Amino acid sequence: MSGIPQLRPQFDVPVDPSAPDAQRWLIDELSQPVYQSAKPTLFDRVAKSIGDWLNSLQLGSVHGPPALGIGVIVLIVVAGIVVALLIFGIPRLNRRSTLTAALFGEDDARDAARIRQDSEAAARAGDYSSAVADMFRAIARGLAERTIVTASPGTTAHDFATKAGAAFPRLGARLSNSAAAFDEVRYLGRVGTEQQYGSIAALERELRATRPQFETTAP
Repeated sequence: MSGIPQLRPQFDVPVDPSAPDAQRWLIDELSQPVYQSAKPTLFDRVAKSIGDWLNSLQLGSVHGPPALGIGVIVLIVVAGIVVALLIFGIPRLNRRSTLTAALFGEDDARDAARIRQDSEAAARAGDYSSAVADMFRAIARGLAERTIVTASPGTTAHDFATKAGAAFPRLGARLSNSAAAFDEVRYLGRVGTEQQYGSIAALERELRATRPQFETTAP
């Protein structure tokens, strides 16, 4: 027996590893595919968060799962409102945009400054008919932008002049004359004159510099 070598067990892993070694072995072990495949996915975490929130709902004395149906209904309603606002816009602003796009039977998306510039360009070119019509439109759009008088799709030039005259009594007669000149060049086929243009342009400048005696918004 003395000639037979004695076998002693060999241990590759220390019985009492140091803290760094233990941490490294744990990381290596958890990084194996069998552990990684068991980790919750992003979808799992999001779904769990939503479920926890719904279960935490408390309406009066009702909370937890009984409130789940109410919570889902609330979410659907809120989502519907958000979608409606994205599609149709805020009702008041959408209505306001629609009204200011119509000027005496025509769709016109120009602002007052642009209409005024187009009128001045037409006058320089000697086209006083277009200059007269556009300068009167500039007056109407300018008062609409100031929320004093709004020309709706059915408003005529004389309707507008009457309503604007109520806000600017001192300029009422000149507004009526300007509306008459607009109708002449726009509907009666008459040729606008330099004098008509000059009168309406001066009125437009004066209105921009004048505060109304009272504010009214036409429907």
